[in-house]
Amino acid sequence: MSRLFLSLLLVAASSISCATVAGTGRMQLNIFSPEEEAAMGIEAYQQQLAQSKVIQSGQQRTMVKQIGARIAEQADRLYPKVTATFQWQFELLDEPGIVNAWALPGGKSAVYTGLLPITQSVNGLAVVMGHEVAHALARHGGERMSQATFMNAGLDVVSALSGDVESGSGKEIALQALGIGTQLGSLAFGRSHESEADEIGLMLMAHAGYDPREAVKLWERMGALSGDRPPEWLSTHPSEQTRIERLQALMPEAMKIYNKAIGG
Repeated sequence: MSRLFLSLLLVAASSISCATVAGTGRMQLNIFSPEEEAAMGIEAYQQQLAQSKVIQSGQQRTMVKQIGARIAEQADRLYPKVTATFQWQFELLDEPGIVNAWALPGGKSAVYTGLLPITQSVNGLAVVMGHEVAHALARHGGERMSQATFMNAGLDVVSALSGDVESGSGKEIALQALGIGTQLGSLAFGRSHESEADEIGLMLMAHAGYDPREAVKLWERMGALSGDRPPEWLSTHPSEQTRIERLQALMPEAMKIYNKAIGG
């Protein structure tokens, strides 16, 4: 009974836990405060750095730090209310076999050395770092945690309401159906986050004076490396072609911002 009561409280809380995503204006459900997100981000960041080899010197580290600082400066300028709780930090991790970068709530970010041969240039790396910073600005971490909380609450509700099914098969089918639905919903949720971060990140890098046209070239290179992958509807990320088409649609606006940033 207590689990059901908690679940109903969480459902009720959804009506008062809406926020607006900086950069797109989309309404999102987030039951966590920016302070809570930032605290969780710091803790996770410290744990990750403790088990990684952080590069302490060299041109590549300097490049990561400089790009991060310029993008963070624009994020602070454009979205000061969002970044008020942020403590920006950008590190380069020595992992040649990992082609990835990430950002945690509160502005803690890292790039793996395995990504650099793919980004190839300062502008290419700015595409990825702008995208990751955009995830933090859009508070996608808190939104995903909120989604997971409500999914679990929904399963509890279905479990309680189907408890009087005569054969137990009805209950199992109901739970399975909701489980499948929430799984596919979560994948779409992930794709929408990626697309939103692509958009916000593209504008951020343009504001910071990095050429947004490199975004299309980067995803063309990523597409050439991706090989066989599941259908887009079964993936947490949009296909490279989908991303390229969306980025091309956004490019005129991004180029206006970029040209103004570089004094063109």
